[in-house]
Amino acid sequence: MKEELITRVLQVLRINMSWMTWNLFLAFIPLALSVWLFRIRRNRSWLWWLGFLVFYAFLPNAPYLLTDVIHLIDDIRQIQSVWMITLVLIPVYLVVILSGFEAYVISLVNWGYYLHRIGKSQWIVWIELITHFLCAVGVYWGRFLRFNSWDFITQPDAVLTRGVEEILGKQPLVIIAITFVILVGLYWIMKRVTLGFVRQPQSSYDIKTQQANSNTHNAG
Repeated sequence: MKEELITRVLQVLRINMSWMTWNLFLAFIPLALSVWLFRIRRNRSWLWWLGFLVFYAFLPNAPYLLTDVIHLIDDIRQIQSVWMITLVLIPVYLVVILSGFEAYVISLVNWGYYLHRIGKSQWIVWIELITHFLCAVGVYWGRFLRFNSWDFITQPDAVLTRGVEEILGKQPLVIIAITFVILVGLYWIMKRVTLGFVRQPQSSYDIKTQQANSNTHNAG
């Protein structure tokens, strides 16, 4: 019985590994682009603007991983073991989903860093809110209409016609609004955790430096 359960868990994980790996790959594309666009690239040439458009086209793939929790429900029904679900299945899903959303957070943090660097810090909050809304629409398109990021190139007419028509309905607007609120809330939390983690070593370094300077001054 135990061997059958372990075999079933491994089978479920093996099946999930393909879409998890692919979705994480798509989520990390905007993260890589954000580093190139906002941290490394300096001049805003046509290549920069092209990368910027690709960045926004792929960005919804990062928060899209939040919706993959629906697969977890199906997997729980298949395994039906509290211990395996708690110790194996849920941790795997948490790592994948949080990794995707963290890619989203860091991408927007890099975007905000760029705005701050060019003297547009007052735009950061508005850019974040607009991005959350656009990604909420993108998540809806991806989950319910099954559009992909490259459909903007392969079938732009379908994206603009069917995509816009679908989101004007009452139910889609409610789903998009709920998604928007979730993105705002989770981003607000994760951004502070991320920035706090990044700044902690620097803060410790500053404290040690101040203490060393103080000791040197007292010794003199």
